[in-house]
Amino acid sequence: MQSPEITEAYRIVGAPRFGGILVVADHASNRVPDDIALDIAPELMDEHIAIDIGVGGIAERMAERQGTAALLGNVSRLVCDTNRTEQDPAAIPEASDGHAIPGNLGIDREARLARFHRPFHDKLTDLLESTPPALTLILHSYTPCLASKPEEKRPWHCGLLYDEDDRGARLAQPLLEAEGLIVGDQLPYSGKVYNAAIERHVESEGRPYLYIEIRQDLIADDAGQAEWAVRLARICNKVALEMGA
Repeated sequence: MQSPEITEAYRIVGAPRFGGILVVADHASNRVPDDIALDIAPELMDEHIAIDIGVGGIAERMAERQGTAALLGNVSRLVCDTNRTEQDPAAIPEASDGHAIPGNLGIDREARLARFHRPFHDKLTDLLESTPPALTLILHSYTPCLASKPEEKRPWHCGLLYDEDDRGARLAQPLLEAEGLIVGDQLPYSGKVYNAAIERHVESEGRPYLYIEIRQDLIADDAGQAEWAVRLARICNKVALEMGA
């Protein structure tokens, strides 16, 4: 496998290929640069507010396959959330799921965005234009319940998100359900709201994509990540073929 390209803002694993699969996991890291202090409890950095648990392992396993590459965020979403637009205050959150982030108060937001947000999105644009994939897989995970609403359980094994273009979701849903999975349609989030990548990179250009959220307890260990990597590689190939037909 090709050596990873690593910068402050992102990592690329595998070799991007025209007509292949590109996996995008922007919440794949809980890294905080040494010169940034968030001033939160250290244990929170291993929880969902800081990282999408499991997605990095899935993406890296998928990128071991010829024809698949992965673009992984290389900084915690608490430092800079690249799944939000630059104008969204939550791109550099001052609070998340009931936890204050004191270190993000009164900072130079423009400098933070220029350092992390723009390089990530510029690289994604470059990959999509220089080696257009047959399918872009946007990969996230979610908690079984919100810490602020522990009584509201999320029964779905995964959810499919989209804005106007639901082609990938409509093709993938029966494939996932055929494996005995409970699939949320625009659940637990809506792609019409959490859609920075959709809006900027795929739907705006008519590019084929599949946006999936996986419940993190299913992919918190190596076995779960390996299982979902195989599953998603199989389903992505089928969706890409159908969308390209």
